[in-house]
Amino acid sequence: MVVLAAPSSTCCIKTVEHTGSARGTVEKIAGIDTYIACPTDAEDTKKIILYFSDVYGPMFLNAQLVMDYWASNGYLVLALDYFVGDSIGKHVSKPGFQVSEWVEPKVAQANEMVPRWLEAVKEQYGTPDTKWVAAGYCFGAPFVLDCVAYDWISAGAFAHPVFLDEEHFRRARKPLLLSCSEDDYAFPSEKRRRAVDILVENKTTYHVQVFSGVAHGFAMWGNLREPVAKWAKETSARSILSWFDLFCA
Repeated sequence: MVVLAAPSSTCCIKTVEHTGSARGTVEKIAGIDTYIACPTDAEDTKKIILYFSDVYGPMFLNAQLVMDYWASNGYLVLALDYFVGDSIGKHVSKPGFQVSEWVEPKVAQANEMVPRWLEAVKEQYGTPDTKWVAAGYCFGAPFVLDCVAYDWISAGAFAHPVFLDEEHFRRARKPLLLSCSEDDYAFPSEKRRRAVDILVENKTTYHVQVFSGVAHGFAMWGNLREPVAKWAKETSARSILSWFDLFCA
């Protein structure tokens, strides 16, 4: 197994909390708390984004604001809390906290929860006309790569990933957008290029965007008081939306 995106580390916990009010609701799907952001027409569930969060979880305001943005543009967005309320935000200020000690059991927990959540979501929301897409940030990227190996997914997108290896990209069959920062300890340029080489070899449809002047976490935790960081964060979210629009037409 050749690692392309490294495990979560201290760079994954540097965040600036954004401001605003979340518009979604929280309901249980497969017994798991799920953030649900609905489009203006609450009955329109033909385009669904499956959202896989970073280490701060889907109940973190930054994540909710992004999901609400996509919902305001015609998507139903569903995001499971695979941390069961125990996101990294509850621990980062503790003396001696080690990211690896927190994240290792969370990976196992998420790997168990995601498949049964997906089955429940498909049963509850799926119709013959449903278009499914998947978006993931940081910790959530591997679940996007799992999704784009499925026939029923139309496209996927991730930003600043962790926990990816070559096999994730070899299995990718559906269109994939990679939203990346030039400065990323976890997914550096040589690893990103190798991922692209694999996608090219397998004739997988893809698009790569690379933002300079920002680092790992830019698409979710960027400081919106800094013009470059604000632009990169917002452009990433818009690009993911546009990518999904292309394949959900």
